Amino acid sequence: MSSVIEPPKIDDRKYGRVLSKALPRPIRNDKELEARTAELLQLVDLDEDGKLSPEEQEYSELLGALIERYEDEHYPITLDGAPHEYLAAVMEHRGLSQTDIAKIIGSRSITSEILSGKRKISKAVAKKLAKQLRAPVELFI
Repeated sequence: MSSVIEPPKIDDRKYGRVLSKALPRPIRNDKELEARTAELLQLVDLDEDGKLSPEEQEYSELLGALIERYEDEHYPITLDGAPHEYLAAVMEHRGLSQTDIAKIIGSRSITSEILSGKRKISKAVAKKLAKQLRAPVELFI
């Protein structure tokens, strides 16, 4: 028996207001990518605090898809490196600090050990990273 995740109930008018403020468009260059990534990270922070409406959550998914499409097209990632190297590359590309990653992982010391290659990324941490960074979990395992 498979479980199906039901999408949240979205009020079309409220969602329309969210979209009219943001005016989302396809990402065409790195400057736009940087701006959309910063916007998404702000939404992720609000979501962690439980402050996002269903409409804003829906918009964050749309932003994630736009970012992923641009990055896949312009910065394809081949799976021939170590997981900690991919994490470092994602951090560099998105302008994230070790502190940003520690917030996702939940520990500064574990983050440091992972980034130095002294510790492997656990499956639980890989799932957290994949969700928050909107990246394939396979990169971190």
